[in-house]
Amino acid sequence: MSRGVLVTGASRGIGAAVAHAFAALGDRVAVHHRSATGRAQAVLEGLPGRGHVLVRADIGDPAAVPPMVAATVEGLGRIDVLVNNAALFVDVPVAGSRRLGHPLVDTSYDDWVAAWRRTLEVNLLGTANVSWCVARHMLETEPADGRPRGRIVNVGSRGAYRGEPDVPAYGASKAGVHALGQSLALALGGAGIAVASVAPGFVATDMAAQSLDGPAGDQVRAQSPFGRVAGPAEVAAAVIYLAQAEWASGAVLDLNGASYLR
Repeated sequence: MSRGVLVTGASRGIGAAVAHAFAALGDRVAVHHRSATGRAQAVLEGLPGRGHVLVRADIGDPAAVPPMVAATVEGLGRIDVLVNNAALFVDVPVAGSRRLGHPLVDTSYDDWVAAWRRTLEVNLLGTANVSWCVARHMLETEPADGRPRGRIVNVGSRGAYRGEPDVPAYGASKAGVHALGQSLALALGGAGIAVASVAPGFVATDMAAQSLDGPAGDQVRAQSPFGRVAGPAEVAAAVIYLAQAEWASGAVLDLNGASYLR
């Protein structure tokens, strides 16, 4: 029996690759997006199999999350797997600078506060709120024959450990996502719901393109002894593994090509 899978932030990059990987296994996928409806629709139409749906919400808005999860349940029939991938990295370069993000020394206090508020609203609070809604659905829904009650996989980041001096709110938010996953693993394991996280380093997505294609791109690639960054499909493969590996519950899987060891 195919699983119902909700992938947040699935209109591009890692999320799109994760959606495709689950669909290739025969699962039914809800492709979530915030505003890139055209890109999300293209992802949806490119998925193999049937029964996939498109859902929309700004998960940084707590009021928008329950209707999105309800629409997913209605469209898929049930949610067996949640992949928390939606996240903000940076929006625009620092004013008067070519640097992206909100480095402390170059950012006004008002811009600093705004960057932290919006990043945490989406990356951490949004992830927590989607997890609450989906976990409650899993707890209230009898598991399908031969299937576990539920699986939650969070997409975190190497930056939670290595540090993100230009985008500190992003690094801190991903550290919170890792901690959230471990707390939920303890809270939900007794009900048969496993929760794990993957912590990628740089990934070749359009979100990272400005860094990878710029003057610092070679330095970024040189961080790994393989001399490259990950592809989205490599992260998706790790998500697929964690979604079936019950005994990995509570784990944070480093996926950075030995670019950062701890």
